[in-house]
Amino acid sequence: MKHVLEILEERRSEARLGGGQARIDAQHKRGKLTARERIELMLDHGSFEEFDMFVQHRCTDFGMEKGAKIPGDGVVTGWGTVNGRTVYVFAKDFTVFGGSLSETHAAKITKVQDMALRNRAPIIGLFDAGGARIQEGVAALGGYGEVFQRNVLSSGVIPQISLIMGPCAGGDVYSPAMTDFIFMVKDTSYMFVTGPDVVKTVTNETVTAEELGGASVHATKSSIADRAYENDVEALLQMRRLIDFLPASNRDDVPEWPTFDASDRLDMSLDTLVPDNPNKPYDMKELIAKIVDEGDFFEIQEAHAKNIVTGFARIDGRSVGIVANQPMVLAGVLDSDASRKAARFVRFCDAFGIPLVTFVDVPGFLPGTAQEYGGLIKHGAKLLFAYAEATVPKVTVITRKAFGGAYDVMSSKHLRGDANYAWPTAQIAVMGAKGAVEIIFRQDIGDADKIAARTKEYEERFLSPFVAAERGYIDEVIMPHSTRRRLARALAALRHKELENPWKKHDNIPL
Repeated sequence: MKHVLEILEERRSEARLGGGQARIDAQHKRGKLTARERIELMLDHGSFEEFDMFVQHRCTDFGMEKGAKIPGDGVVTGWGTVNGRTVYVFAKDFTVFGGSLSETHAAKITKVQDMALRNRAPIIGLFDAGGARIQEGVAALGGYGEVFQRNVLSSGVIPQISLIMGPCAGGDVYSPAMTDFIFMVKDTSYMFVTGPDVVKTVTNETVTAEELGGASVHATKSSIADRAYENDVEALLQMRRLIDFLPASNRDDVPEWPTFDASDRLDMSLDTLVPDNPNKPYDMKELIAKIVDEGDFFEIQEAHAKNIVTGFARIDGRSVGIVANQPMVLAGVLDSDASRKAARFVRFCDAFGIPLVTFVDVPGFLPGTAQEYGGLIKHGAKLLFAYAEATVPKVTVITRKAFGGAYDVMSSKHLRGDANYAWPTAQIAVMGAKGAVEIIFRQDIGDADKIAARTKEYEERFLSPFVAAERGYIDEVIMPHSTRRRLARALAALRHKELENPWKKHDNIPL
């Protein structure tokens, strides 16, 4: 018996070494952790249960049958816990065949995908690989297809998170693209369908891997990545934080954590947050930090479309999704990028039963040929569609401007908003006073005194929350300092909300 146990321990030790100490050292030299080190850091200490440690490839082409068969075949899979909550995980091992995907490698991933879906638990993929294993040809492509199919079936059922921690190219990029969130590591990770060499050959463009698909590109320009972190350690610790905000599946309630922040806390500084000058900006993130539990806000896509803010927080210990216009950037106007960013976030929250809290200060949609030619109409409709179809609790606070169609789009009462509040500083109208007066009283444009009088008249009549409140479009005009208490009470009242959309196979969102 003792001999058998020694053999088992030897084989385990061999498998844990992956591609060998030299390749582990090379991984460290690049500033990267190994697959197993990453898993150990992300999960609760000692909680990882590994599957398929001894799996090897079965390829016999191009001399693969003569080469070394390394246990694990380039990916580490299994499950563990994050703060006591079950998660499934797979981590590509760059030290073994560059982490390339083979038929057996894919089978390991699909096994944990199936287990995560059956057991209704989140799955996290750590990517650090060179794409498909060329020697296996179509068998590797078939493996990709199996992984992709499970990504689609799991979408909206369990949270799927991708963490890009090295190269991710070719077919490897499409699995992360279908997951709920993608995070990257600065300077060491990149994503692209075709690499710099192919780009040079086909288009004659000379570009580096970082310029083509680095974290700086995908977190700001393309919006592929939801956030970029400085190093492996920060990225993995932030994944632990994110998991704490998310339910295990679409059938579970949102997590509830103990909080020392009283739900009826008042913040008198909010009464002076909005400037007297309607054209002067203020930081919406300051409002969010003062409203949520202990100021803890996990922002999503913070470097992209900064004119809108999205992210997770807690109010009275329970997770909420926050969407807020940001007056500090483009006056908080909605454009194509902001609409897409917010729409995707709203749909994620709705899929997983996370209540939505919306802070509104929006002067309208961004005008101009660039926006119109870029499809602003359809992109704006995405956000409208997302809010309108959402059945989760929806609480909205209008802090200042809510002009034109953007008023409707931002979780208005007309899109089945449950509790719609406004601060006394709110201005709800078709457009700003100056533009409205110049249209309504265009015959008086030459008379400055008349225009000034008409403008003042318009402001007093329409640029207030009370016209909307008179019609029931605003449930109540509230004091800014009581916003946290009002939100907490509204969310508590909506905790058992039930609302169903008409039966359909699926909707047809304006993609």
